[in-house]
Amino acid sequence: MTGRRAMEQRDDPAASTASTWDALGGLVAQVEGEVFTPEDPGYEQELAGFNRIGLADHRPDVVVAALSAADVRAAVAFATARGLPVGVRATGHGPAAPARGGVVVSTRRMNAVAVDPLTRTAYVEAGAQWHQVVARAAPHGLAPLNGSSPLVGVVGYTLGGGLGPLGRRYGFAADHVTRIELVTADGVLRQVTRDRHPDLFWALRGGKGDFGIVTGLWFGLMPVRRLYGGGLRFPGEQAAGVLHAWRRWTATVPEEMTSSVALLRLPDAPEVPESLRGRLTVHVRIAFTGPADEGERLVRPLRASGTPLADTVAEMPYAAVADIHQDPTHPLPYDERNIVLRELSDEAVEALLRAAGPGSRCGDLMVELRHLGGALARPAEPPNAVGVRDGAYTLSTLSPPGTPDAVLPPMEPWGTGRRYLNFLAGAGTVGPDTAGADPAGPGSADAESAGAGSAADCFDPETLARLARVKAEYDPGNVFRLGHTIAPRT
Repeated sequence: MTGRRAMEQRDDPAASTASTWDALGGLVAQVEGEVFTPEDPGYEQELAGFNRIGLADHRPDVVVAALSAADVRAAVAFATARGLPVGVRATGHGPAAPARGGVVVSTRRMNAVAVDPLTRTAYVEAGAQWHQVVARAAPHGLAPLNGSSPLVGVVGYTLGGGLGPLGRRYGFAADHVTRIELVTADGVLRQVTRDRHPDLFWALRGGKGDFGIVTGLWFGLMPVRRLYGGGLRFPGEQAAGVLHAWRRWTATVPEEMTSSVALLRLPDAPEVPESLRGRLTVHVRIAFTGPADEGERLVRPLRASGTPLADTVAEMPYAAVADIHQDPTHPLPYDERNIVLRELSDEAVEALLRAAGPGSRCGDLMVELRHLGGALARPAEPPNAVGVRDGAYTLSTLSPPGTPDAVLPPMEPWGTGRRYLNFLAGAGTVGPDTAGADPAGPGSADAESAGAGSAADCFDPETLARLARVKAEYDPGNVFRLGHTIAPRT
């Protein structure tokens, strides 16, 4: 059983009023999916996600496993009628501070995907993952602007901007959204486009899930059937030569070339290839949409920058795009932090090597530089809230929980002062005003102390002020605050 079992077995009447549990019974009767409370079998499993960080502290009062937009509406109405905060969870890749109390809507069962090859568009429900879209689009010679991991949820990734292997050629995933269906704090299911609720359409594309719960998303697909792509892996002792070569190389490549370079310290674990376990390696990731022979010519200087342990860069079908980054496919706990760099000079590379290279005391699993520019630097049409278009690179770290941030602080002199919203996960990622909105909720336990940053760090003052005004219009009570939050302001 689900929430009904909790109501039947609860033997602590002082902990809750009868009217509250009557209301929960009404919610159970309204929704097609399941309702879980902490006493229910399945509660923990429903909260589990790819990032296992903070699971022990992730204790909402109610979890609604939604099957439809109607279920989402019922969950939001239940919460707002009782003054409870609301959060949403799909794959659990980029959680903010753990939810303590409130209502969490789990959308993982809402995972329908449809592709229209004639209009080159896709439709997804709230819980769809990128591998589903890639597989549906590939037979038509089309590709979505997905991320490096095939297991990431489409909606959360896209609302946060969406920076993937085709980024320099086609821009952010948020730039190609055409329609959004979501439930706002008043329980209304809205169809949002550039012409209907235009301010909300602007804010959702780049402002993340602070304005409601998205139940459906429509976006354009790109005419990409194949890539010249893959990875070059080098031993850690060659990190200096590879990073300096990659830095010089990125200043010369066309926008059809998207790349990144990562310093990896992978654990000594069975799921890690034996040659990479427990050692520092350098992984250069390549995605080129031009002809293979041109790609081979462009990559030649990188191949010559060291002695590769492995070289998988070759012509490949877009359906195999996940092979480029080879992101983990098993859940793990991690903090994710980042800054956006305005430049990457020789001095910046040397500072990064001192912080994370051979001989450093870096404890991060991954330190990654992603090359921006190209279409990522151009304004979207229609405009949206993506806030890192003035950056040249992102620098992000993936760390075991509690690892001190020793990499990003020395790189701040080359930063723009901004962070990229999708690369913030773990403790300390809620908005700075969340504690004021809900003193007993997420954000009240030193949310900023971990140094991961907040949603407010991702935007310039003008964009942040406009986002706060849109928040005030559609969620004046800050109902949706169990995530990367921007407080409403008029």
